[in-house]
Amino acid sequence: MAAVVSRSQTMVYLERADSLRFDQERIANAQILKGHVRFRHDDALMYCDSAYFYEKTNSLDAFGHVHLVQGDTLNGYGDKLFYDGNSKLARLRRHVKWIHGRANENPTILTTDSLNYDRAAGVAYYYSGGTVEDSLNTLTSVRCSYRPQTKQAIFSKNVKLVNPKFVLTSDTMLYNSETKVADIVSPTDIVYEEETDIVTSRGWYNTDNELSMLLDRSIIHHADGRTMTGDTIYYDKRIGFGEVLGNMEMRDSTQKVTLTGEYGQMWEENSRGFATDSALMIDWSDTVHLTFIHADTLFTEEVHYTDSALMDSTYRRVRAYYGVRVYREDMQMTCDSLVYWGSDSTIHLYKKPICWSENQQISADSMIVYIVNGTVEHAWGNGSALCVMQDTLDYFNQMSGKEVTVYIEDGEMKLMDMSGNALTIYYAKESDGSFVGLNTTESSFIRMYVEEQKIHHIRFTKETTGVMYPMNQIPGGADHLALFFWAEEKRPKDEKDVFRRIEN
Repeated sequence: MAAVVSRSQTMVYLERADSLRFDQERIANAQILKGHVRFRHDDALMYCDSAYFYEKTNSLDAFGHVHLVQGDTLNGYGDKLFYDGNSKLARLRRHVKWIHGRANENPTILTTDSLNYDRAAGVAYYYSGGTVEDSLNTLTSVRCSYRPQTKQAIFSKNVKLVNPKFVLTSDTMLYNSETKVADIVSPTDIVYEEETDIVTSRGWYNTDNELSMLLDRSIIHHADGRTMTGDTIYYDKRIGFGEVLGNMEMRDSTQKVTLTGEYGQMWEENSRGFATDSALMIDWSDTVHLTFIHADTLFTEEVHYTDSALMDSTYRRVRAYYGVRVYREDMQMTCDSLVYWGSDSTIHLYKKPICWSENQQISADSMIVYIVNGTVEHAWGNGSALCVMQDTLDYFNQMSGKEVTVYIEDGEMKLMDMSGNALTIYYAKESDGSFVGLNTTESSFIRMYVEEQKIHHIRFTKETTGVMYPMNQIPGGADHLALFFWAEEKRPKDEKDVFRRIEN
């Protein structure tokens, strides 16, 4: 009796065999075939050494040197094949090799011990461990499904992709053998030995050109101690460039610098970094005082040079532009732009710089702050220099001139040198702290000594001139120098306050 099939089903045909016999007692309803056996089903051919053919159920069991061929691009090999012509499900077992693509066109090869190929759905899958190889990568996993039409594979459980340059491990991953793109959908680690480690849980990685988009707070670690973290990272490993959008953090554990912002870029060459939109640089090289620098735009990079002893050295340079605000426990600063030179630990401030320490304020056209052993040692200002020391809520001691140098000890100003048409206004006091009067002086050079945030004594050159006004006889306007201003409202109060927008 012929097999009954529906309109959507087609018959499996036996095309040849060396011998055919029946054994109803041992294998009922089966044709027992041996020698050069070949079946055909639609556009598929199946070869084997021997087989049981169940014509009524439109199915077969094949044994020995099994070879399934579909079109000119699919070849499946194994020791056994169980095939159902109605469902078009082929089950290959033992020493299975499944090849998609022509031999001269870098085919994709699946190797496993048990593989099912659903011809109706166009998908091949294994579920007890296997390997997929293409022209570039070797992938292993416990489970895998592969669609020849799209060349898309889904790997799950103990996934490992081995590339000549790196190793990727994950629990679940999508991979296209034509584009060589891995779609990352679970926690994944991509390791370049002794070079780079990428940790991510979502995104894609092109294993051919090493371009990637990494999402969900991915992290890129470099062997030299640098890391890059962000909500979204576009990363080009070949040229060593990363672009970060959202909650960016670049960290250099060698130079001990962290750069943050809502948008940034990083170049591995010279460890260059750029940040904007809530940009912040934290220098934690000093274990005594951290330095927090905020600006509209921040740049950081390593500079390589040869010193006087012909030794190769590296230092960090930081550039900050527009709306610069700096907080350290021992000094706070604002200016329009700033450059930090790690070679000599100096901070250069430009355009309306102001520095504060305790109750003292210093300003000039430009300034340099010198840091020694992690603390501010002294600051130098040039052009329109002004020092203001608040004595009481309403009284301010003042010095102005062309150039000023301020020496700091334990976070307090101890000595101030003012030169070039140096002017002072300071309040004289009795030993009990009561005010005597207001002193105004003019000299080519003035040195002021400070103890416990109060003027201890002042030295002048011989050419000094001055006037002493009793407290009840101070003329209007005599208590302020021409350059005087007090900008306490602009002063950063802590590391978070550097983000406060100040209108000039």
